[in-house]
Amino acid sequence: MRIGQSVDIHRLTEGRPLVLGGVEIPYEKGLLGHSDADALLHAIIEAIIGAMGMQDIGTHFPDTDERYKGISSLLLLEKTYEMMREQGYVIGNVDSLIMIEKPKMAPYIPLMKQNIADALHADPSLINVKATRGEGLGFVGEGLGVQAMAVVLLQEQ
Repeated sequence: MRIGQSVDIHRLTEGRPLVLGGVEIPYEKGLLGHSDADALLHAIIEAIIGAMGMQDIGTHFPDTDERYKGISSLLLLEKTYEMMREQGYVIGNVDSLIMIEKPKMAPYIPLMKQNIADALHADPSLINVKATRGEGLGFVGEGLGVQAMAVVLLQEQ
């Protein structure tokens, strides 16, 4: 078994869609980034890459590469699954946390879990997504950005 963990942060800005867990969430601001800036999926991707000892997300999907400009992070998660499979691993489980002041995440979490499970060819019961607010404190609480964290357990096939 191998464990990986990661944190990802993106600034909230006007004129971009808010995409988390592969779900476009109606909101007046979205996340700024080279891809769709899905902080949740980026944290999960990097946790998987880390568990395999293969450096980080920027090594495999650099923000200087035009192939990844505007790309859906679900596609990056699917590519990460392929790397994981080639290394002989399957998902043991994923535990993740979205830190965002608003909007509320609860209505979108079931679809996020299903998207992640589908991309990783895993049973949805192995995927956990939680959300919390910043209670007005720090960049999350002030509504300036989103932070996501993930811990992943990989098992040899």
